[in-house]
Amino acid sequence: MTFKDTVALSWKNISGNKLRTAITVAIIALGIFALILIVTSIKAASSSLTTSFSTMGANSFSLRFKDRNIRIGGGRQRENTKTSKSAQRVKKSNLGKVITYDEAREFKKRYQFPAKVGLSLMGPRNVVCNTDRKKTNPDISVLGGDENYLELNGYKLEIGRNFTEGEIESGRSICMLGQGVAKKLFPDNPQKAIDKVVNVDHVPYRVIGVLEDKGSSAFFNTSKIIVTSYNSIRRLYATQSSSFNIGVMVPDLNMMDVAIGEAKGTFRPIRKLDVKDEANFYVDKSDSIAEALLTNLGFLEKGTIGIAFITLIGAAIGLMNIMLVAVNERTKEIGLIKALGGTKKDIRAQFLYESVLISLLGAIVGIVSGILLGNVVAILLKTGFVVPWGWVISGIFVCSFVGLAAGLYPAYKASKLDPIVALRYE
Repeated sequence: MTFKDTVALSWKNISGNKLRTAITVAIIALGIFALILIVTSIKAASSSLTTSFSTMGANSFSLRFKDRNIRIGGGRQRENTKTSKSAQRVKKSNLGKVITYDEAREFKKRYQFPAKVGLSLMGPRNVVCNTDRKKTNPDISVLGGDENYLELNGYKLEIGRNFTEGEIESGRSICMLGQGVAKKLFPDNPQKAIDKVVNVDHVPYRVIGVLEDKGSSAFFNTSKIIVTSYNSIRRLYATQSSSFNIGVMVPDLNMMDVAIGEAKGTFRPIRKLDVKDEANFYVDKSDSIAEALLTNLGFLEKGTIGIAFITLIGAAIGLMNIMLVAVNERTKEIGLIKALGGTKKDIRAQFLYESVLISLLGAIVGIVSGILLGNVVAILLKTGFVVPWGWVISGIFVCSFVGLAAGLYPAYKASKLDPIVALRYE
């Protein structure tokens, strides 16, 4: 038998048992589908995260009083042994100590490195902003900053002006609206917001500027914000647990490490740390959040690979069982082929091709459905169409191997049948 004849006969046998083939294909497709779906979704989420943080700039960092400790899922995060031991050397009085107004101001005064320093304080979140005619949904975040806040966080003014030092010091009730807020409150023309009074969480503010839309993602909406001075936030919302955030932007990325070292050296005396004490503050680079989230997404991807592997093992066992049943059903056919001159090699090839073809059909169904459904996530996250080519190719190779492994024993058993006994089989 030629290769073409063997493949044609294998395909005829597969298409002749549609229900059994469909069930086997579905089992194999399930494992590949889960893998491709999750990987495609993770690629889309990674792309969205990269877009979200690209506007923050790679040449900035911030000083915080505690680590963000970002993770996906519950459970206690395992601590690094070195970190745990060093943390024991921190003064107990400084553990969890927030960055105060005086400390932040003192750092800005003492930091002599050629970089821009900005102070900010987080205000209330999920608040309502309204005028006498329009009102937003309760999804607005209020942020307090200084004259450098916009530049350090990648914002630009579309119209209006920035804060002056005097306005920051006095904590005047003035603000700048994010593009989403301005369009909601002034849908006809957001530029009309200038000099209008808006109520932010029942507090009146006069609008001095409207920010440009710098792009948003499913993770962060940068347009639904209201920026006021940090002293205004401090006057209205600050509590003992409120901590200032210190942002630093260097003019050149190559100066980042030196600037961070200088910042640590400047801030340690302000935080009243001895030489032997471990730092009780943390340095966050602008891309640290994205890196932390991407790391957690990587763990999810590894878990999915394990689940897909277990599913494929079950599929291989099921496929082998079906091929053994096929050998029993076609015993007379095998005897007839041998009687007409078919060799053991021809019989083995026929059953191996059937097994591999069924497995590849499962791979194709799983890959196509996984990519299509995974890109629903890409559409929701407003990213481009994602195809994880590496995993697609890997999935095809893995399914080919599964089909080959599942068909080896049935093919060997079929090739060993005695033609005379096979022809008499009932």
